[in-house]
This record gives sequence, structure tokens and C-alpha cells, in this order.
Amino acid sequence: MDTYLKPAHTDLPTPPRVDQRLGPGPEQRPDPNHADCRGVASVLSRVGDKWSVLVIMMLSDGPKRFNELKRLINGISQRMLTLTLRGLERDGLVTRTIFPTIPPRVDYELTDLGHGLSRPVEALGKWAKDHLDQIEAARTKFDQRNDG
Repeated sequence: MDTYLKPAHTDLPTPPRVDQRLGPGPEQRPDPNHADCRGVASVLSRVGDKWSVLVIMMLSDGPKRFNELKRLINGISQRMLTLTLRGLERDGLVTRTIFPTIPPRVDYELTDLGHGLSRPVEALGKWAKDHLDQIEAARTKFDQRNDG
């Protein structure tokens, strides 16, 4: 029985040795023209995460309480919503306001920075919705072509 999991392309070049006294050579130093790539990648991974996108969309029309967000976002667990809100708060996209009531009331709201992000997120969501039929047709065609 043939399998596609056979090792291939195993002859890889040996990386250049680093002389510990001199440090990495020019081919191993980070390119200063790409210094922002890591930062941009970390921001995009936050704002491109499906739960973050949904939270931002739900908060775009005003503050919401935790349980309200949980009801609005189908399929998100309490832990994932907590982690998502915490990450968005850390990145300055969401504020968390605690009201001294019994029990305490906590509202989440987009910051100005978060509102700025909500516009492109909504545009992307609208584009996805408008083109869903075309994308599904392309996926079906691709899958049929590659299943054989």
C-alpha cells in the first residue's frame, strides 16, 4: 500500500557554523528592513483570530456584558471568551469597566483603536458573506479535482 507520508527531500544543506567569538555571519543576522515583521505578525494573529473578529464585531455597536457576548457568539466557550477579551484588552482594543454592584457588573467596550479596527473587520466580514457562494464553489471544484 502506497502512502504519501514517506520521507522526501531529506538532503538538506548544513547551516553555516557560527564562530562564537565573532557572532553570526551576515547571512544569519536579521535583515533590518524586516525588523517590523514579528510585531506586525503578532498584531495580525490577534486581530485575525476568528474569536477576536467576532468579539470586535459584537462590540462595534456599543458595550456588552460578558454573558451577553457569550450568547451572541455561537460556539465560544467561557474560557476562550475570557482569553480573547483579555488579549484584546492587553492590545488596547477593548476596555473592561467594573461597576461596584452586587454582583459586580463588568462591561466590555471597544476603545478608539478598537473602533478603528472594527471598520476593516466589518468590511472583511461583508466581503466574505458576499462571496461565500463563489468560495464554496471553488472549494468543491478543487476537492473534486484533487480527490481522484
